[in-house]
Parts: sequence; C-alpha cells; structure tokens
Amino acid sequence: MEFYSIDTITLIYCAMLFPLLAMAGNMAFSNSNNLRDTFTLLCAILTFSCVLLILSHVGNNVTEPTSLLNVFPGIDIAFNVEPLGLLFAIIASGLWILTHIYGVGYMRGNNEKHHARFFACFCIAISSVIGIAFASNMFTLFLFYEILTVSTYPLVAHKGTKESIRGARVYLSILIGTSIALQLTAIIWTYVLTGTLDFTQGGILENKVSDWAVPILLALYAFGIGKAALMPFHKWLPAAMVAPTPVSALLHAVAVVKASVFTMLKIGIYIFGIDFLSNTGASEWLMWLAAYSIIAASIVAMYQDNLKKRLAYSTISQLSYITLGMALASSMGALGGGMHIAMHAMGKITLFMCAGSIYVKYHKTEISEMSGLGRAMPITFLAFFIAALSIIGLPPLGGSWPKFLLIMGAINTEHYIMIAVLMLSSLLNVAYLMPIVGKAFFGSNSDIALKKYNEAPVLCWLPPAITAVGCIILFFYAGILQDFLTPIIQK
Repeated sequence: MEFYSIDTITLIYCAMLFPLLAMAGNMAFSNSNNLRDTFTLLCAILTFSCVLLILSHVGNNVTEPTSLLNVFPGIDIAFNVEPLGLLFAIIASGLWILTHIYGVGYMRGNNEKHHARFFACFCIAISSVIGIAFASNMFTLFLFYEILTVSTYPLVAHKGTKESIRGARVYLSILIGTSIALQLTAIIWTYVLTGTLDFTQGGILENKVSDWAVPILLALYAFGIGKAALMPFHKWLPAAMVAPTPVSALLHAVAVVKASVFTMLKIGIYIFGIDFLSNTGASEWLMWLAAYSIIAASIVAMYQDNLKKRLAYSTISQLSYITLGMALASSMGALGGGMHIAMHAMGKITLFMCAGSIYVKYHKTEISEMSGLGRAMPITFLAFFIAALSIIGLPPLGGSWPKFLLIMGAINTEHYIMIAVLMLSSLLNVAYLMPIVGKAFFGSNSDIALKKYNEAPVLCWLPPAITAVGCIILFFYAGILQDFLTPIIQK
C-alpha cells in the first residue's frame, strides 16, 4: 500500500503515534545524543507529513467521526477532521520540527542536563495536541487536554531549582484546578442537558438550556479553560517562564495556550453555536472581560524588565483576542479568532526563540541589559523586529489580518468600543515591544565586549529566522487561510 493511499483516520492515529514513538526513542537512545535527536526530528517530519496528507485527502471539508472506544452511552473517544482542528494540527506539527531543531541548539548551547527526559515529555505534549486537534467531541478533547497539562509539568520544572519547582506547582495547580472544578462541571452539565458531547455545526445547546443558565455555563467553560490565561486565572503563565526557552516556545506557540484558545473557539462554535450566543447575548460579559485582559495585560507587560515575562504578559493579551473573537458572536469575529491562532503562533514562537538565542550567547534575561546586542546579533534581532511588527498588527505581516477581521466583527455586532480596544492594544504593543528593538540596535553597552558579529549557534538563530519569514508569508496567503476556515461559520 502506498503511503498516500492510507485512509484519513489511520493518518490521524499515525500523527498521534509518531510523537509517542519519538518519546520511546528518546528513552532508548538516551546515551546517544545525535541518534536521539535525529530520530526525534524524523518522527516530527513524519507527523507533519501525516497532517499534510490529511489536508490533501480532506481539504477544508468535515469528515464523519470515527470512534476508537465507547466509554459511556453517547460518549466515545472519537476523532474527525474539520477546518479549525486541521489548521491547529498543521501549526503544531509544523512548528514542532523547528522547535525541536531549536531545542537541540538551545539545550546543547546552554549545557542543559537531562536531554532525553526533556524531549520525551515534549513528544508526549505534541501527541496530546494532535489528539486535541482531531477530537470529535468534548470528552475526547478534555482527555487529551489533561494529558497535555500533565506532560508539560516536568518541562516547566525541568531545571530542578526551587524557583522552577515553585513555578511548576503554580502551573499545575491552576490548570488542573480550573479544569476539574469548572470545565469538567460544564462538560457534565452539557451532557445532562443534551445527551451528547459531539461537536456539531451550529451547536448542541439551543432549545436545551434555559436562557438564564447560558451565561453561567459559558463562564464555567471560559474559566475552566485555564490555559487560556483569562484574568484572573492567568498567573500560571508568568510563573511558567522559569522553564527553558524551548518550553516557553512550546507553551506559547505550539501547544498549551494554543490548545486553550482552540478549545474556546470549538466550544463557542460547536457546543453553543455562534447564532445561539448572539441571540441570547450570553457572551456579552465575556467580551468585556476579554477586552479588559487585552488592555490590562499589555500595561503590565510594559513594566516587565525580564524579557520572557514581558512576552508572557503579551501572550495573555493576545490570547484574549481569540476569546474576544468568539465572544463577539459573529462570523467575522470567529474567523478572526481562528486566523489569530496561526498568526500569533508564528510571531510569538519567533520572539521566544530570539529570547533564548540571546540567553545562550550572552546569558542576558533583562531588557535593560540588552543595549547594543542588536549590532552583535543582527539576525536574531531582525527576526525579533519582524515578529514584533506582526504581533502589533502592521502590514505586510500576518498579524494584521486577524485584527482587521475582529474589527469587522465588532462593526457587524455594533460593539464599536471594541474597535477602540483593539487600536489601543496595538499602541500598547508598540510601547512594550519596540523599545527592546531600539535598545538592541541603537543603545550603547559598556558592560560587555560586543563583536561586530557574534550570533548564537546556527541551530538557535536559524529557526526564528525561518518563522520570521513565515510572518511575512502569512500576510500574502491570508485570503487562502480565511477561505479554508470559512466552513466553520457556515450554517
């Protein structure tokens, strides 16, 4: 049988199994660095290939769910393909390749220990993300969502210091606590009301739940998705910045926070339904909370001298864009939120990898210590500059399109104040990102001897250079991406 002829569900299983195979390889080849890292890279490429084959088979169509295991009447571990999930799988599996290459460069260049354990947990996280992406119901998504949380805990605590262990405990306690106490409650309530947890076009709750209960159920879901870092359940994200930078890139761009906002969109579109949310006005409060998180997190980011913490608060703000897109309860808002998953992933992974490159080469973590580094590390800081412009939302960078669609969503729903929120957010993005670039290229530095060109090892600067170019490419292919996602808003 030719590889191309393998059916879609088998490809889904393969995309989930290849990362687990890489995990096993990391443990088996723990004493052979080159063999271990090469084997993991091969598995990453195979995972991405499986997802691309699914794309070639299905396109932006929706497939029928396939059950792997019946757990309870009406509840299965089941998988299918739909545009939003396929986009998420493409992003996660594609960026895994670059993140792994970068991780090898970072771990070796920074003389980190326990490489095999580190990459093994990384692989489990990727496998769970693929499961989340292709989950056909809320139960399956929740199951893999929790596996993702548990698998990333050792990554946050990787260094083994008191600070990293404390940060990992905050990370785990908030994410598990919100998920079990709130999200699981919402899932059980939904099942009791509807008798199903299947993701269904137009939602499953209409005519099944009282109007007064809709905002409460939505609140349980919104706050139960702790990984979305919606205020006040956001403190785990800055706390997790004690982890090695490849983990930060994983958390912010590839897996954890993207899984959260992906889940938020899936719930809004396929559990509640955009029209149902619009007719009931149940998401109005969430829209205002998202707006507050966008502005408040940006203001806090401005006062962070630690680069990774500044980027962490930036992520809190940017994630709320996607929540806002869902809460607007409009087609344009949902499309804007879906596109922002891809655009933010490409921009933010670039920023974090650049932060790691700086640390590997000069062991600098504070922005105040980075004066003049841009002249020694021009590739790193040029990539940072491009990604920053994308996060700000300036053309011709990919990040400009989601903001445009969100503005259109605000206009369509007559929430004009949200336009002002998005504009103010862009200005705040400029305020906390551009000074970093200015200090790096134009600041003077008498503390360290700066050579004319002194970049980090190639495995550290090449991946962010590639993703920075990706920020530009996404701008010109945004129309294709929008067309690809359009079926998620169709009746």
